[in-house]
Amino acid sequence: MKMRTLSEPSPSTRKTALTLSPFLFITLLCIFSSTNKIQFHNLSNITQSNTSIHFQSPPHSTLRLLIGVLTRPDHYERRNLLRLVHGIQSPKNAQVDLKFVFCNLTKEDQTVLVALEIMHHNDIIILNCTENMNAGKTYTYLSSLPNILDKIDGHDYPYDYVMKADDDIYFRLDPLVESLIPLPRQDMYYGFVIPCREMDPIGHYMSGMGYVLSWDLIEWIGSSEIAKNHSVGHEDKVVGEWLQEGGRGKNRYNAKPAMYDYPLNVSRDACSHEFVAETIAVHRLKDQGKWIRTLQYFNVTDQLKPSKMYRIR
Repeated sequence: MKMRTLSEPSPSTRKTALTLSPFLFITLLCIFSSTNKIQFHNLSNITQSNTSIHFQSPPHSTLRLLIGVLTRPDHYERRNLLRLVHGIQSPKNAQVDLKFVFCNLTKEDQTVLVALEIMHHNDIIILNCTENMNAGKTYTYLSSLPNILDKIDGHDYPYDYVMKADDDIYFRLDPLVESLIPLPRQDMYYGFVIPCREMDPIGHYMSGMGYVLSWDLIEWIGSSEIAKNHSVGHEDKVVGEWLQEGGRGKNRYNAKPAMYDYPLNVSRDACSHEFVAETIAVHRLKDQGKWIRTLQYFNVTDQLKPSKMYRIR
């Protein structure tokens, strides 16, 4: 008689096991599949949750800035140059949108050429006004924004900051963004303090070369009788007077010496000094020669990649 060990099943047991194993296998497979469905469902929920967190960024994570360049419809070459010098920049931790702002078109060629620009670039705002410098264009620009800009998903307002800028200014977007990131996003007024020799922004105003307002100030301007009834005059000074009279813009920041006029007669002009490495903006680039010298100083074409298709140097 053959003896079986304790670990060796009997023939009847083996037969029962063989009979049950397919059912057991199917049962286990169903359990495993069900478990995995639960696991994948949970993983899907986690992924969606993380994605939601990513798009609904907490305050101060990604700065949103609109730069509105006030210009004229016929300044085609200037707009194309600004698109070039700003389009090659990719500031970190920020969404920076550049828009060109002018009043109603008045010529037949403008209706064609500007329409082509809009179709290709989608970076133009045409205000309902007659073209002017100091007769209310800036008021129309700033006060119109709450009605013409859409909110961005996950935010109650389209931008943290809005800038008014001239079309003869070059911005280095990374230093600009870095200077804005630590600043308050409420009741904030930033720029180049006027008078030129002044460094304290309290009680003064920011130069029209390029000043920044937080979005709450844009909304206030849009509904303020103070601004509406006092829109004519040197536009940058007028904006400063609105804020002064309305008790607004209490968080003020002077961007000197990183913002300045092109180095010309620097010994006599307090708004100007030599180029500096930490530059945010250079103003009064009135001709191509000044643009070229400025762009050369900051080595903006150093990142040009070699190619068989061209030879630049």
